[in-house]
Amino acid sequence: MKTIKPIKVGTAKTSIHEKLTSAEIGKLWATYTGNSMSKCILSYYLQHVEDEEIKTLLENALKLCKEFMNSTKEIFEKEDFPIPKGFGKEDVNIGAPRLFEDAFYVHYLKYAAKAGISIYSVAVPLVYRKDVKEFFVYAMEATMDLMDQIKELLMKKGLIIKPPIIPIPDKVEFAQQDFLHGFLGHVRPLHALEIAHFYDNIENNVTSKALIMAFAQVAKDEKIRELFVRGRNLTATTIEHYMKMLSNESLPAPSFIDDLVTTASFAPFSDKLMLFHKVDMFSMKIRAFGNSVAVNGRRDVGLLYGKSLVKISAFIESAATIMIEKGWMEQPPLAADRKG
Repeated sequence: MKTIKPIKVGTAKTSIHEKLTSAEIGKLWATYTGNSMSKCILSYYLQHVEDEEIKTLLENALKLCKEFMNSTKEIFEKEDFPIPKGFGKEDVNIGAPRLFEDAFYVHYLKYAAKAGISIYSVAVPLVYRKDVKEFFVYAMEATMDLMDQIKELLMKKGLIIKPPIIPIPDKVEFAQQDFLHGFLGHVRPLHALEIAHFYDNIENNVTSKALIMAFAQVAKDEKIRELFVRGRNLTATTIEHYMKMLSNESLPAPSFIDDLVTTASFAPFSDKLMLFHKVDMFSMKIRAFGNSVAVNGRRDVGLLYGKSLVKISAFIESAATIMIEKGWMEQPPLAADRKG
């Protein structure tokens, strides 16, 4: 395949001597912080995994985490930028009993890889400095390679079903007056993009539900445990609503994976890490809802996502309030305070 025709613009004006922009700082900061958390989680998973193929997958993911952290740290050090605290040895107990079955790790890695690709793909068009751009391009490509391995293993081991199959249309058609209907009159079937996003949101949420169920099981702080239970119930309700939308069209949906959580009650992670992780996961849901609404055409589907958005935003606010109260919320770099 031929690449696009190059444009001759002369000597490149971007260099590593340029100051980092807000977009570059923000995305690098998020990358370092998120991967420091993933490093703790994957290190624990590797202590209990028995399946050799899944172990290799976890090792590959951990290798990428360390690479991404080292690369972002090098860029920060060039700028005398304070290295984010993130998460470390104090946030994980790798000797804790097994909390998940091996199959859960593959589902978790797919969710984590999706989150990583989302961050890196958004960063690429926003960054200009050569070293930062090259890093995010590499991070995106490496994570996509990992995603390919994850999907292959999920299918090989029968751990997941592909998105639903729908008929190939006979001809090109244009929307009729009832295209937006969702409550009254004739309601058209879901179109391909609506189905794709329902499938994606269900897939994300079944992993999120199993994880928050496990966190509720081992959290030490009672207030945090209660919040996790609230999040678990909210996620379960959300999944049921989305599954019903597919079921109404006689379409299959991913199934729950709660059975992949053991009965262990000893926490492998700090409450700080678990709370941050759920804020991060629920924030990713908001981004996924935005993508879903953008391609939606039915009013009932739009209302369903709108209700989910309100409830999830309230959960994130409650979690963030606890993190701030406990002094756990590491603040992203701010613009200059011109008013103070």
